[in-house]
Amino acid sequence: MTQPLIAIIGAGPAGLMAAEHLAPIANVQIFDRMAAPARKFMMAGRGGLNLTHSDPLDLFLTRYRNAAPSLRKAIQAFPPEALRAWADQLGAESFVGSSGRVFPKAMKSSPLLRAWLKRLDALGVHLNTRHDWQGWTADGALIFTTPEGPREIRPAATLLALGGASWPRLGGDGSWQRFFSPGQIAPFQPANMGFVVNWSDHLRQRFAGQPLKRIAVEFNGERVRGEAVIASWGIEGGAVYALSSQIRDAMAVHGKVTLTLDLRPDLPANALPTGGGSKSLSNHLRNAGLSPAAAALVQEARHAGDTTPLPQLIKALPLRLEAPAGLARAISSAGGLRWGTVSPQFMLQDRAGTFIAGEMLDWEAPTGGYLLQACFSSGVAAAAGLRKWLGL
Repeated sequence: MTQPLIAIIGAGPAGLMAAEHLAPIANVQIFDRMAAPARKFMMAGRGGLNLTHSDPLDLFLTRYRNAAPSLRKAIQAFPPEALRAWADQLGAESFVGSSGRVFPKAMKSSPLLRAWLKRLDALGVHLNTRHDWQGWTADGALIFTTPEGPREIRPAATLLALGGASWPRLGGDGSWQRFFSPGQIAPFQPANMGFVVNWSDHLRQRFAGQPLKRIAVEFNGERVRGEAVIASWGIEGGAVYALSSQIRDAMAVHGKVTLTLDLRPDLPANALPTGGGSKSLSNHLRNAGLSPAAAALVQEARHAGDTTPLPQLIKALPLRLEAPAGLARAISSAGGLRWGTVSPQFMLQDRAGTFIAGEMLDWEAPTGGYLLQACFSSGVAAAAGLRKWLGL
């Protein structure tokens, strides 16, 4: 019997994973508007490709905040252990780092992606690049613009995995929103992003790009240890990203907010220099063990008139945040298709036979492996829903 045609639009982790699960029972065609697949996945691999996290599953699920109930069954059906086993089968054996994050031993995405694309090719999956989806025709066909001109496809079922709106230069820019009604979409917002700070010209010119290592960041009573980076426009980095959704939501209500930096979280205040005497401030900060970049932040506060005793200032340096960095600089995005628009099987309620996976859906998570895990798991879940709907 002729296998049914399934169109998957979007060649990121969610779309590729769905294709793998559907290929044994269908003619799977993937369409992507970029010249190469998984561009964002490749970019993520530059930092080591954080596949997932070793958190116990109940704790793992809390990282998705309000979306946890909607993602629970998908992640339970394809949990971190299953993702690691899948990567192992592709020759990308993984390990758990000291932070609990899971990485492939190669610490990059390209070997895994090459092996994955080779497997999909062997399964008969065909990848159509430079195919920019333009929605549906009046009679329900999918229409694409291509270098050769318009192309229409009439599949038995469709799976959309077009991504969110962050890093738009890598492919997913959220432009697919125009094919849905406004009530179906939760507006996109940046997630896992930095924040604008009005640095002095001196600090911006001297220290832009410099890391702040082994610090702690605190906001509204929540504290995270890690690293940050001074950018010419503000501050970013893992410790800031971990609190970015809470900071963003507070800014939506209050406008500008204050973040607190502990520049020596490993020492109590009474172990730090008190300042004063014949020594210069620079010498005191050097004696406190601060890096030049961290010392510059303290000096910036002093020049702005902060008279807090030096030990307390080092332990709780206030940093006024002006605004979130935009979607173009965000690692991920919040917002997307509201969960009420899809069934528990990830099918659109108002368009039978069209399924949704990945960052198109309205969820967000911190960095640490939670982002990729939800993309992979929702790809598996949407493929299962599609297969059931076709009766295969």
